[in-house]
Amino acid sequence: MNLADAFTQSAQQRTEKVAVFWDETTLTYATLQTQARAVAGQLTENFGVQPGDRVGLWLKNRPEFIPALFGILNAGGVVVPINNFFKPAEVSYILDDAGIEVLITDEELGVHFPTLASARPSLRICKIEAAVAASSEIIPRKAPIAKRTESDLAVIIYTSGTTGRPKGAMLSHGNLLHNVESCRQVLDTVEADRYAVLLPLFHSYMLTVGLLLPLLNGASIVLIKSLNQPHHMLREMIQHQATVMPAIPQFYRTLAHANLPGLPFRMCVSGSAPLPVQVLKDFEEKFHIPLIEGYGLSEASPVVTKNPLRGVRKAGSIGLPLPNVEVSVQDDTGRMLATAEVGEICVRGGNVMMGYWNKPEETAKVMRGDWLLTGDIGYRDADGYYFITDRKKDMLLVNGINVYPREIEEVLHQFPGVKEVAVIGVPDPRKGEHPVAYVSPADGVTLDERELLQYVRRNLADYKVPKYIVFLPALPRNATGKILKTTLRQQAANG
Repeated sequence: MNLADAFTQSAQQRTEKVAVFWDETTLTYATLQTQARAVAGQLTENFGVQPGDRVGLWLKNRPEFIPALFGILNAGGVVVPINNFFKPAEVSYILDDAGIEVLITDEELGVHFPTLASARPSLRICKIEAAVAASSEIIPRKAPIAKRTESDLAVIIYTSGTTGRPKGAMLSHGNLLHNVESCRQVLDTVEADRYAVLLPLFHSYMLTVGLLLPLLNGASIVLIKSLNQPHHMLREMIQHQATVMPAIPQFYRTLAHANLPGLPFRMCVSGSAPLPVQVLKDFEEKFHIPLIEGYGLSEASPVVTKNPLRGVRKAGSIGLPLPNVEVSVQDDTGRMLATAEVGEICVRGGNVMMGYWNKPEETAKVMRGDWLLTGDIGYRDADGYYFITDRKKDMLLVNGINVYPREIEEVLHQFPGVKEVAVIGVPDPRKGEHPVAYVSPADGVTLDERELLQYVRRNLADYKVPKYIVFLPALPRNATGKILKTTLRQQAANG
């Protein structure tokens, strides 16, 4: 089985069912399948794409993203989704690193082609509008489909690059199919579900949970068109009766403080960044909808753990391992740590990547046997639930004592009027490091640094109290919502 075959089977079983809602437009499974075959035909016949060739996919969220994705897979190519917020120089790095000769894009982003072509003269552009339009001219059953196996490379997801140049995580057909099936089980996905998709589809979280999970299981996607208009977004979700919404913590914080009568979902899922406990409590108290926090990383296709939909959901916990996924806590030597002992979260299973594209040394740094070293620090409680205390690289040493920024962030999040928080370490000649907090106040709120510091001091040991607090209108984030602590560290270094 491969991803293209899985989608074909799903589409053939429900040809006339609506697969995608896009504002006032609907697309059936049959339409998407026909368009995907058309894209495959264009890639093989007009662009010479062969099985194993990497094909860039540089699109904003729009319905054509789906036939572009499955079109590449039908042709036997390897999909390389590219951040649509990237500038040409950033795109050029990925094109060169992955050896991409064909880039699927649209008219809007296609204006950057001359710049990209000047850096990579062999590059050819496949305009998605033309490729999809060709679907009316072909017979889907006769379109070429390359046979790929579960062990073949399917997608290269470039990591966010918060610590340097992005690396391409190689995900096989089997990796993604494994993660889709695990997610189906823990989220109880059924054909009647409609997944609200508002986050970028180029991101591994939405690629798996927002696109592959619903479409390979016969559900539907409510692809949100009005991303810059919150009330229109909610109108689309309600109009199309969305049942599940995967999103990021700051979106749930906004909803929890918005003047809304209710939401249509049976469940909401939070991923891509840590979910503050206060946000979880505020959201569930207001809407009485389960907000399921999970955890994952691109290298694991990406979902690793989830709080259970039925049973105990622990605030502040990333939950339990997905079915057929193993999680452990290990020290730097690979020794398995016991309950409540803090160490590095490690993952093993069919969802773990094949490695980093053309970077065997980088791959070796994150693999210990068949265990993926996540770089996240945490522990397992007596009930088997996992908790993340921080990123390994973010952990501070204050007078030789471990300090985890997330612990400080959670306390600051509880202070009234605090919207966003990030804590970093700054070198200190006497203590080694000291914590510094960056805080974004809620709209219309003025915060007092002294009061915030006193609040932290009442709740945490003195050595964990930030040396000072910097107030910003908003914290810097990347395209998928993660706070860019590297930017904050640079700002601190520059005074």
